[in-house]
Amino acid sequence: MRIDLHSHSTASDGTQPPADVVRRARERGLDVLALTDHDTVAGHRAAVEALPEGLTLVPGMELSCRRAGQSIHLLAYLFDPADPELLAECELIRQAREERGRLTVERLVELGVPITWEQVSTLAGGSPVGRPHIARAMVAAGAVAAPEEAFTAEWIGTGGRAHVTRYALDPVRAVRLVRAAGGVPVLAHPKAVRRGEAVPDEWIAELAAAGLFGVEADHLDHDDEARAHLRRLAAGLGLEVTGSSDDHGELTGHRLGCETTAPEVYERLVGQAKGAVPVTAP
Repeated sequence: MRIDLHSHSTASDGTQPPADVVRRARERGLDVLALTDHDTVAGHRAAVEALPEGLTLVPGMELSCRRAGQSIHLLAYLFDPADPELLAECELIRQAREERGRLTVERLVELGVPITWEQVSTLAGGSPVGRPHIARAMVAAGAVAAPEEAFTAEWIGTGGRAHVTRYALDPVRAVRLVRAAGGVPVLAHPKAVRRGEAVPDEWIAELAAAGLFGVEADHLDHDDEARAHLRRLAAGLGLEVTGSSDDHGELTGHRLGCETTAPEVYERLVGQAKGAVPVTAP
């Protein structure tokens, strides 16, 4: 089985609609795909309705967290999408994301970047505006040559000239919320030094004690040393290791299936879920 547990659609900051994401996943030879848009389950229904034969969909979400000013991402799988406390937190996060987006655009305009909120909103296509949408607008305006160039100290990267912080969950609380909703939490790309988001080992140990299931070690933002370190850390903490593409469509080069999760880890993940079940096309 080929299993990819991290992907995004236009429901958040991916470039393809959910239906296209699941179709492309099957074309890439995947057997299981998790749709994990940022702080929303809005794409799940469309993905299920378009699910091709032979592909299993794992309903998921990538929760925005922060500690000590550092951004942390938590993948949540197979939780109850109607859980009131988790829903309320996601709504707070989405509202904060829009406010952050507007302020970021204002700062970029002050720095001489000729973009508008309307342009960014159009790129988001009705989904909550995220920094990738702003980065794409910056490319269109000629301020940067590629979206990844926007995520630097020069522009909208963490601590950058136009960076704006926003509300996000403490990761320990997020782990507990996901577990309370019957879901299974996995820490996304925890050693992504390139993003300036490497999570300290002691924080990962704290998350493990709170109910974390695993760490996403096999990710393109991790070099061999980071992957080996995470495997050793996971073994010591009793955590599982997952692998995923973190595909955002055109934004990341259509890379579904470039990293995968072992079938036995997937089976253990599903075995712990109490809020929802994977969906297979009839």
